[in-house]
Amino acid sequence: MNGSSSSSTASSISETQDRFMKLLITQMKNQDPLNPMDNAEVTSQMAQLSTVTGIEKMNASLSAFISSMQATQALQASSLIGNTVLVEGSSTYLAATETEGESAAYFAVELPVGADNLKVNIKDSSGKVVKTMTVTNQQAGISQLGWNGYGDDGSKLADGRYTIEATATTANTTVAANTLSYEQVMSVSTGSDGVKLNLSNLASITTDKIKQIY
Repeated sequence: MNGSSSSSTASSISETQDRFMKLLITQMKNQDPLNPMDNAEVTSQMAQLSTVTGIEKMNASLSAFISSMQATQALQASSLIGNTVLVEGSSTYLAATETEGESAAYFAVELPVGADNLKVNIKDSSGKVVKTMTVTNQQAGISQLGWNGYGDDGSKLADGRYTIEATATTANTTVAANTLSYEQVMSVSTGSDGVKLNLSNLASITTDKIKQIY
């Protein structure tokens, strides 16, 4: 693909040069003998050709560099396939753990400043709050939390994906609280917008959005 692109670019540059030279020769053939083109004008037009050609070559080199960088980034990102990453997200997945067999769900909340109280509502697929968790005296940064799958009414809830919402307060003043999800990297894709990681929650993110890798 890169070879084809380079060939096409070289052809474009050559065609530009040919068109310019033909135009210049035509001008010189049809010039007014009483008012011929002077050397300065010819030099100016040749300089224009040099500038256009240089820009096209620079663009070709830049395109090749970007393609090479994307290929390198995609190769590096592919090493994350199968790994769990912590990213911005508003859901968690309740499932049986490998070690204990009991269901559990894990997620996190990021606080830019400390909070006296952190409240997390967990909702089912219908939007109903099934569990409310409250944690006190949380420091700034990422707070990792877990849920055993039991609702506020004491019932064991079905495995599956649940929505999480977080609110935090300090001295009765609301502070920012961003929910984070643990998701598995399923595949890597490349496109005009760069390299993307395709996650288990069906979201696609760039690698700079990853908070932690497991």
